[in-house]
Amino acid sequence: MSELDQRLIAWVSTQVMPHEPAVRAWLRRSMVSHEDADDLIQEAYANLASLDAFEQIARPDGYFFQIVRNLLTDQLRRARIVRIESVAEMDTLKAASDDPSPERVTAAKRELEMVQRVIAGLPERCRRIFEMRKIQGLSQREIADRLKVSESIVENDGVKGMRLIMQAMRENGNVGVPGEKAKNGHAAKRG
Repeated sequence: MSELDQRLIAWVSTQVMPHEPAVRAWLRRSMVSHEDADDLIQEAYANLASLDAFEQIARPDGYFFQIVRNLLTDQLRRARIVRIESVAEMDTLKAASDDPSPERVTAAKRELEMVQRVIAGLPERCRRIFEMRKIQGLSQREIADRLKVSESIVENDGVKGMRLIMQAMRENGNVGVPGEKAKNGHAAKRG
């Protein structure tokens, strides 16, 4: 047995096999028979065993889930009869993937743009304190020293900034749902 084979066996044993129960649970929820689940898992391990390089795989759990998901997709495609539960459950497996979906990327960009607009609309001192604290990572004392104000002002304005941002997001239905700008373009200036 080569050194590569030994390293691969150790990697599969420690990084992949602990996730097999989660994959099997997903397959059960997808209404895959026990026998088919065994076949899919075995085929996934065979795919892993044929890897020439595995050290670069950042998320072995996600990689393993993706192999099984692809194998199941191929199996369902060949069967030409797809149960609706199987298709619905496949969407839940996407969470195990390393890459966010294009929809998540777009939504995150929209949310970031909206938050940046709200931050820009904060009162001047509140905005500066919020940016120094949350973006630059400065301590309250450092901010107070730079702005020549008390630490309690820094704390109060930091809380005020966060409250105004959350309020603007709530008013626009954006808490957890990225999207549109603040109502009337100035919801963040209140308070």
